[in-house]
Amino acid sequence: MATDTADGMSSHMRGLTVTTITAVAGIAAAFASNAVASGATDTIGIAILAAAVLAQFPVLKVVGIGQDDLSTKDVLYIAFMTFALWFVAWGILLTTGA
Repeated sequence: MATDTADGMSSHMRGLTVTTITAVAGIAAAFASNAVASGATDTIGIAILAAAVLAQFPVLKVVGIGQDDLSTKDVLYIAFMTFALWFVAWGILLTTGA
């Protein structure tokens, strides 16, 4: 397309990439929390969530979305989406006893 730059990705592809990475990180953090934590009140689950949020920034840099490309709104979006998917997925895993 004429609006795409040679060295960057389109805004749609950038949004899709960020959303996919946050979704995968949230669900992976839920499975890790389920494997490591003894229950819903164990605080190691929150530590795993924090690690999942922080681990996304180097991954985004490798994909081509640098830290200087992210606004405060983008960082809050990444943190919230990771938390939301972690919360829902871990809740399901705790309820089913998996």
